[in-house]
Amino acid sequence: MKGERAQDLPQPDAAYPWLLPSAVMEPRAGGGGARRTARDWAVDIVCLAFAALIGLLAADDARAAAVSDGALLADQIVGAAACTALWLRRRWPTELAVALATVSAVTPCAAGAMLVAAFTVAVHRPFRAVAVAGGLAMISQPVQAAVRPDPGLGFMGSSAIGVLLVLTMIGWGMFVRSRRQLVLSLRERAVRAEAEAELRAERAQRLARESIAREMHDVLAHRLSLLCVHAGALEYRPDAPPAEMARATGVIRSSAHQALQDLREVIGVLRAPEGSAASEGTPGAGSGPAADRPQPTLAALEGLLEESRQAGMAVRLDQRVADPLLVPAATGRTAYRIVQEALTNARKHAPGAEVGVVVGGSPEEGLTVVVTNPAGVSGGTAVPGSGQGLIGLTERATLAGGRLEHGPAPDGGFRVRSWLPWPV
Repeated sequence: MKGERAQDLPQPDAAYPWLLPSAVMEPRAGGGGARRTARDWAVDIVCLAFAALIGLLAADDARAAAVSDGALLADQIVGAAACTALWLRRRWPTELAVALATVSAVTPCAAGAMLVAAFTVAVHRPFRAVAVAGGLAMISQPVQAAVRPDPGLGFMGSSAIGVLLVLTMIGWGMFVRSRRQLVLSLRERAVRAEAEAELRAERAQRLARESIAREMHDVLAHRLSLLCVHAGALEYRPDAPPAEMARATGVIRSSAHQALQDLREVIGVLRAPEGSAASEGTPGAGSGPAADRPQPTLAALEGLLEESRQAGMAVRLDQRVADPLLVPAATGRTAYRIVQEALTNARKHAPGAEVGVVVGGSPEEGLTVVVTNPAGVSGGTAVPGSGQGLIGLTERATLAGGRLEHGPAPDGGFRVRSWLPWPV
């Protein structure tokens, strides 16, 4: 059942396991059924007493019917043996029920043991075995009434009472079996639901970590590419003015510091134990170092472009959204990351080229982001890279419910075009 927990159902390690029948206990290690509990021993003793009581009543009836002493003694011996055989009813219930049904047809003192055996079959065996053993038990009652007639009840009365007792015991046993099966089914479903809940929690944690790592990857790639650009400029312009060199080295120091901070955060997230705040949160939400930094939105796009301009890139922005603050935070953050990664790719693969960024859209049309750049020009400082950034861009747009297209532009450059939903 939904919301069911395994500890709410009878378990082998419950507070009072001796109150549970062995049929609902876990099997013993190494094979074999569960060991008999105190409840099982108590039930066995009660069943033996019940069978003995019915046997004694049958013996009194036989004595009242003037049965010979030899026949009465034989009945009592067979009835005692039948009661003793009930200790085997859990191991061979069907075989014992069939044997006792045959014996009770001619020995009334075994009728009590036969009823207990029929009850056991109904509890522990499927319907086919119950039908066979119960059918033989009901047939044995008219035979017994014919072989050992009861003067007070007659043939019909004895047969009807015997069949009714057999049906009552079988019905009771089938009810007990259905209840046990229900308990076992509920316990199995509860354990399975609990295991599935743990798997869902682990999957959610893994997805959260992947999301954090993806965010950190974008930030790191952006900052390291800026660092490479400034370092390359210092390498190729050793005669630059001191003020420009000081500014470039300051940017390098700041970018390296920020990159180290981001690297510490992503390593901390990936090393965090399962269930910790660092592994369950997302950047910008929850606790931890990443929570101290607000996540960028579309309104922060101008600052991103200005940072790239300070690194020496030529970036042109065509902002067609009237108020970037009205763009939903999730959509704006995705657009920001797409532009950030596209700028990083442009620095890697088209150094020195002017990059054009066009952002437009509305709640009815969605948000469109287009980043274009011509082929790289000579004299630029190439940034090493794996060329896998477009895979991350496509995945990010798809996860946001949008789409992304990329490929060569007609002028020989490259274009990245994405569309994102704009929920209201």
